[in-house]
Amino acid sequence: MIIFSNCKINLGLRVVRKRNDGYHDLETVFYPVPFHDVIEAIRTENGMEFTTSGNVIDGKPEQNLCMKAFDLLNRSHNIPPIQLHLHKNIPAGAGLGGGSANGAMTLRLLNNKLNLGLSTDQLLDLSLQLGSDCPFFIINKPCFATGRGEIFESVDLSHVKKYKLVLVNPGIHVSTALAFSKVKPAVPVRSAREIVMQPVATWKDELVNDFEEAVFAEHPAIGQIKQSMYDAGAVYASMSGSGSTVFGLFEEEVNVKFGDGLFVRWFDLDDAA
Repeated sequence: MIIFSNCKINLGLRVVRKRNDGYHDLETVFYPVPFHDVIEAIRTENGMEFTTSGNVIDGKPEQNLCMKAFDLLNRSHNIPPIQLHLHKNIPAGAGLGGGSANGAMTLRLLNNKLNLGLSTDQLLDLSLQLGSDCPFFIINKPCFATGRGEIFESVDLSHVKKYKLVLVNPGIHVSTALAFSKVKPAVPVRSAREIVMQPVATWKDELVNDFEEAVFAEHPAIGQIKQSMYDAGAVYASMSGSGSTVFGLFEEEVNVKFGDGLFVRWFDLDDAA
């Protein structure tokens, strides 16, 4: 059985407060993007096996969220031997939630393949144990998220579907811990949920990613990509998550070079998950 594991962008990202448990309360709007990794699960008699292809994945296999998802389910359900394969297309550490999606989608894949009967609420609870962004990929629809990013309210963003989306990633690793350390938490005057309901043309001056200032100061090339999108006619541009991917919304796809050796992909948001 195969599942396609899509990524996301953040429409606005505000760090509201530091929590007593060491996490932060956030406000953001998650939007799914039709760019996918591929995960396959096959029953086997040879014991658990995890393999990868595509983009090189750093870290030990047991640290991968696909394996962590398997282990999490195995504790309570005694999962039979599975050959799990991940084909990686989405850049890692890019603010697109690719790894988080892989973990959540592995839960969904194994639940379906093995008929475990887990409800959506149960999958949400399990996915939060994997990481703060993981629960979104159980829902996988545009939503306003609060808390650690696991409390959702649906939002109607049908007015966004007419735009073309470009993702540009410069291959720069951004330290999430460092990014958080340089952000001063504050309750926003207006929530991202309210702002995204407005016409996209109004977002530029109001829809903010709190990590941009610190990340752009540390990595000016990322800020330059955002400016190049506006120079090319973007209606809205922003960094996603804590970086380093920058996305832009355009009325039509444009033939523009954002820089040498960059990862650049265009998408039709009508095809979003």
